[in-house]
Amino acid sequence: MQKKLILDTDLLDITISRLCQQLIENHGSFSETVVIGMQPRGIYVAEIIHQKLEKLVKTKIPLGYLDATFHRDDFRRREIPVKANETRIEFTIENKQVLLVDDVLFTGRTIRAAMDAMITFGRPKKVELLVLIDRKYTRELPVAADYVGKAVNTLTSQRVLVELEAQGHKQNKIWLINKD
Repeated sequence: MQKKLILDTDLLDITISRLCQQLIENHGSFSETVVIGMQPRGIYVAEIIHQKLEKLVKTKIPLGYLDATFHRDDFRRREIPVKANETRIEFTIENKQVLLVDDVLFTGRTIRAAMDAMITFGRPKKVELLVLIDRKYTRELPVAADYVGKAVNTLTSQRVLVELEAQGHKQNKIWLINKD
């Protein structure tokens, strides 16, 4: 297995700062915006973005976690059932701007499922997608991110590994892994 470093700790910090500045430009005070992290790994990215945004705009921004496991189109096709993660959205998203956050955008199927799952909490005014890594040339559905940390040309056989301190890793790093 070969690993290639996509973003190291310093570059990832710069990337997250840039994403936050873009969000502030587009959302202003965040009075009508909520942040929702995708389970299981997008919640860590959402927490980092959320903390940095609250510090920059000096206001509380609602943060939630969304699990779309049971809304996936491949849920019943798996031989081993997938374990669901916690959904924790303690606010309504009715007429709000929803910032959906995930670590990696791959086929688009998880995001499609998230759109279905979100409706349980109201009808948003607008939904935007933020991802750290956009895997180019692997989309199966017409899904595109509004905010991208880094676009990476990948093959289906490759994997993107996001290691964050919040997950228990020593440093924040993102790797592209080639399977031999």
